[in-house]
Order: sequence, then structure tokens, then C-alpha cells
Amino acid sequence: MAKGPDAFRTISEAADELGVPQHVLRFWETKFSFIRPMKRAGGRRFYRPQDISMLRGVKTLLHEDGYTIKGVQRLHKEQGLKRLLAAANGEAAPPPALVRDEGPVLGLSSGLASARLGAEDRERLVFALDDLQAAKRRLDALLKR
Repeated sequence: MAKGPDAFRTISEAADELGVPQHVLRFWETKFSFIRPMKRAGGRRFYRPQDISMLRGVKTLLHEDGYTIKGVQRLHKEQGLKRLLAAANGEAAPPPALVRDEGPVLGLSSGLASARLGAEDRERLVFALDDLQAAKRRLDALLKR
């Protein structure tokens, strides 16, 4: 007997429906504060229909649109849950920006900033940028002495 569309799903049912392993759902809970399934005594998770839609959006952004975890976190922060739900419904996501809160990355021209990068390349750039910013902060601190 199949559950109705408004029924709560266990983690195994949610994982099957989304096509991801259960440990991925648990991992996403640690990375995305907006993923909060209902938990019963003993810690058993139950996913509401809106949780499933949100997870479907996260999966689409990560696995199909090439976003990194930080990229999805930023997209949620800037555009909210509506953007994640739109991704779940197949609406095209804007390309991940190469712009940080501090301004454009290395003064990239608008043409290059809108270029689509693979997830691996984008992740490397984000890590490199974080390292460079940390080095700049250390240098600034040394120069203030």
C-alpha cells in the first residue's frame, strides 16, 4: 500500500524517493540549517512533503546544476526557500556567482564572472579564494604591529 502525497516519509522512504543514500540526507542536515525533519522519540526522522520538496531542490542544485554546498547555503541566504523549491520544480537556477560578500573576485569582468564552471573547478576556486583571504588577513594583522 503506497502512501499518499501528503503523508510523512521515513528517512528510508525519503532516500528512495530522492534517489540518494540515507547518509547523504543525514549529512545535508549538518550542512543546511533549513533541513529539519520532524524527529520522534528515539531520534527517528519523519520528512514532511515540504521537506521532500526542499531536499529535491538541494539535490538538483548540487547534483545537476553544479552548485557546491557553500553555493547552496549562499543561495538560500540570499534568495530563501522559494529558490530551493523552484529548483525542485525544475526551474533553472541562476549561474553561481563568482562574487563574494567583499566584492568581485579579483576584479573579474562581467563576461568571465557569468561563465559556467564545473562543480570541481568552482570548489577549487572557492577554496583558493578562502586561502588567499586568510593570508591577506594574516598579512594585514602583521602590518598593523
